[in-house]
Amino acid sequence: MGMAKKEKPHSAEYFGESRDFWWNADFMALMARRWGLSEARSVLDAGCGVGHWGRVLAPFLSPDAVVTGVDREPEWVRKADETAKAKGLTRFSYRQGDVNALPFGDAEFDLATCQTLLIHVPDPRATLRELARVLKPGGLLILSEPNNLAGSLARDSENFDGDIDALVDTVRLQALCERGKTALGLGNNSVGELLPGYLHELGLTNLRVYLSDKATLVLPGALDPGAAAGLAQTEDWLARDFWIWEKAETESYYRAGGGIPAEFERLWANAMAHRRRSFQAAKEQRLSAVEAGFQYLISGRKPS
Repeated sequence: MGMAKKEKPHSAEYFGESRDFWWNADFMALMARRWGLSEARSVLDAGCGVGHWGRVLAPFLSPDAVVTGVDREPEWVRKADETAKAKGLTRFSYRQGDVNALPFGDAEFDLATCQTLLIHVPDPRATLRELARVLKPGGLLILSEPNNLAGSLARDSENFDGDIDALVDTVRLQALCERGKTALGLGNNSVGELLPGYLHELGLTNLRVYLSDKATLVLPGALDPGAAAGLAQTEDWLARDFWIWEKAETESYYRAGGGIPAEFERLWANAMAHRRRSFQAAKEQRLSAVEAGFQYLISGRKPS
């Protein structure tokens, strides 16, 4: 018998170099002032992965703030810890844990936060209740979560005047997959739209919603570091026939979302062809594009 294929830890495809270019530093400085980040002394980074989000916030925290990251994957916990040590973030520590059963008592943190965590959980309301539980009265909850479906409508210079039916098919494939992912208990990739309402249900106050101002400019013969990292990621994905998810995973979501099985191969080929055209144009230095997304920053305070 052959050995079973080792499962990758969650989000492995999205923890590469391109993630380091998700935020503009001046925008985050503005958000830090709006939130009053410098007042937090105890910070929880839930579903921390390899620690990207905590490191984005680090320059705006008080020098004596203590940051604790929690993730279910031992590999990510190890990598986050190694990176924090290498960067001299001595007040950062990481531990394995379940975000739906956090290993902390009630009211331990001034700030609880997460980035692209809630798109992976089966019941975002339950996760939010747990995050609120460990917040001190008056504590701040910050969520960085997207509407990923919106990005399926993006068109670059290679596809701007392309077939409308092909564009609609790509949107339809992604929408059905997101619905199926939810039906399978694996979260919804566009849950950011619903989170302000969930925080309102929880009774949090001073609710605020902002939108990241990050956009990556791609011009013929001119790739900034973020665009270059994204192009390298796309090249790797195309070599492995990877879209947003692996093909088998995509098909399972599509079917669970009510997609017609006989149409899957055509929809998959269409989505991959769209990506290959854009990638080839970029490699040949003739692509013009604005790469951006709907990444929400949603915050509220636990009542005192």
